[in-house]
Amino acid sequence: MLKSEIRSFYKKKRSGLSPYEISRISSHVQTLVMDSFSFKDKYISLFLPIEKQHEINTFELLEGIILQGGHPVLSKSNFSDLSLSLFLYEESKQLTLSEHGIPEPTNGKEISAKVLDVVFVPLLAINEHGHRVGYGKGFYDRLLSNCKPECLFIGLHLFDEFIEISDLHPNDVPLHLCFTPSGMYDFR
Repeated sequence: MLKSEIRSFYKKKRSGLSPYEISRISSHVQTLVMDSFSFKDKYISLFLPIEKQHEINTFELLEGIILQGGHPVLSKSNFSDLSLSLFLYEESKQLTLSEHGIPEPTNGKEISAKVLDVVFVPLLAINEHGHRVGYGKGFYDRLLSNCKPECLFIGLHLFDEFIEISDLHPNDVPLHLCFTPSGMYDFR
């Protein structure tokens, strides 16, 4: 399927989930992640959910990273050049909803992508090789291409399914791992 068709299909599929189902799946996936990794002393880039897009909720993961002694890093979208600025998360007062419904930091210590140890990446769908379909602006492909080679790229998916993507682009950066309700998939 083409990415545009995949986007349309999965947006509709996600919108069919009730808030309870999203909460239940999100909690389960986050528990799987927390049981699989120690984030102590690591810099972890985490996306926060766009509720109107019915995204997986990552606030438990944010709390877990803090409790483990990790350093959560949140991004702010720049739609003029399609880049992400990264900020160390220190308190909830840093956050505001952008005009696109994205919880983003308004201030804080700016962080370089080069220091990140893990990047959690939002996705609508993923194939069996770790290539994902997002919203189509390339924010995360640009971010991932600027990370150090040993940085781990992890997707979080609401569904237990892989799709065929017929229009992959050379700049599409594959993920290393993906967590779904059934477990962890390793694409390395």
